[in-house]
Amino acid sequence: MFLKSIAAKLYAEIIHFRTQQWVQKPIATQQKVFQELLALAKDTKFGKDHHFFEIKSFADFAQQVPIRDYEELRPYVDRVVKGEEDVLWKGKPIYFAKTSGTTSGAKYIPLTKESIPYHIIAARDAILSYIHETGKADFVNRKMIFLQGSPVLEEKNGIKLGRLSGIVAHFVPKYLQKNRMPSWETNCIEDWETKVDEIVEETFHEDMAVISGIPSWVQMYFEKLQQRGSKPVGELFKNFNLFIYGGVNYEPYRAKFENLIGRKVDSIELFPASEGFFAYQDSQQEKGMLLLLNSGIFYEFVKAEEFYSERPKRYTIGEVEIGVNYVLIISTNAGLWAYNIGDTVQFTSLQPYRIIVSGRIKHYISAFGEHVISKEVESALKEAMEGTDIRVNEFTVAPQINPCDGLPFHEWFIEFENTPEKMDDFALKIDQAMRKQNAYYDDLITGNVLRILSISKVKKNGFQDYMKSIGKLGGQNKLPRLSNDRKIADLLKTE
Repeated sequence: MFLKSIAAKLYAEIIHFRTQQWVQKPIATQQKVFQELLALAKDTKFGKDHHFFEIKSFADFAQQVPIRDYEELRPYVDRVVKGEEDVLWKGKPIYFAKTSGTTSGAKYIPLTKESIPYHIIAARDAILSYIHETGKADFVNRKMIFLQGSPVLEEKNGIKLGRLSGIVAHFVPKYLQKNRMPSWETNCIEDWETKVDEIVEETFHEDMAVISGIPSWVQMYFEKLQQRGSKPVGELFKNFNLFIYGGVNYEPYRAKFENLIGRKVDSIELFPASEGFFAYQDSQQEKGMLLLLNSGIFYEFVKAEEFYSERPKRYTIGEVEIGVNYVLIISTNAGLWAYNIGDTVQFTSLQPYRIIVSGRIKHYISAFGEHVISKEVESALKEAMEGTDIRVNEFTVAPQINPCDGLPFHEWFIEFENTPEKMDDFALKIDQAMRKQNAYYDDLITGNVLRILSISKVKKNGFQDYMKSIGKLGGQNKLPRLSNDRKIADLLKTE
């Protein structure tokens, strides 16, 4: 056994022990984070405006600090972007993570000297947790690839900015740099298709053991590898046994991936965002990801069904329940306060606190009051595919409110790898699975308000073409699973 893998196992033991210290004291851990955040930010402009010095409890905080999204916090962020100090957090951020805004163009999410280390630590601990549980550490001696955005950074008023994955690329530990791929030069390529082609050339003859990235973009890499080598990825990379992913649910891709790889491989799910690294999969046996309660983030939760009411109740970690759909609200050591990141989560365990990402609060279908969320469509598709050779590359769902004839319906746009022989039967299976999960949807079908869903086949690479047409091919960009309108649907090219 190589020294590096021995060291990794020993380090995994240490990190597991440290993790258990806060896992066993979740409420106290969060209370400590809460108090530290307030103390460090009380003299900032935001802290003074919201009377942090008067806040003695979470109830005080909820009274003084309303829930905000980016647009509502933007007056403060704009001052930070202009170079002003002590606005949301002490001093100035060291980076801005630049993301795509839905209504205002680019969003600038601050990253501070206090927050950046937690992004790195969480990614490290996710891998060490896997090593501790499985005893598998040989991969640390082989090559690893992280499909990510370009590490080339711009500068705005003395603060560097770029995509989160590109910023994090500057913090890869030295002990991983020799194993890490692609090369810096290739990683700096902006055009995603060109970049993937170069990555294929660089990695084709390497001993790849770990591959990481958003599933939809890793799929493109795998397809190009398969075309280049005329064999499954698992035969090209005989020691490839760990896939690390985040950003979207892997389940709709799993069958396609196993076909591209030619066998099953272990996987680790991560929940990173520009606003913070929130959770990682800490067990290959248990469902959900471990919520990181000691990473400079104080969490609040609002029931999704109550979110748009005038004063929704805000829950802390000790008040949540399993299976409830919550909007995730965060306050962080990067200066985001009672901030709505837009994601919804459900708890799968309270000892320890594990979550799944159930969707986006703005990505839903409720054109008829059905309240359909991402988790439900992903689960329904998975159930319909079980026991078949049907494989799906990508999909999205939108309501058809004004059909040419008949009742309205949900329209599923699916790009198939293996197309069902009987499309109507497959659509019925999905519909039945949906009705089991969502009582509102079932009532609408039963009451003849909606007819069963319809499937529109998307041509090969149709979703990639769509993402390219809107300038969001590759990197951290993700296709919404659900839309409550036809904006995406009307731009997709179907067969």
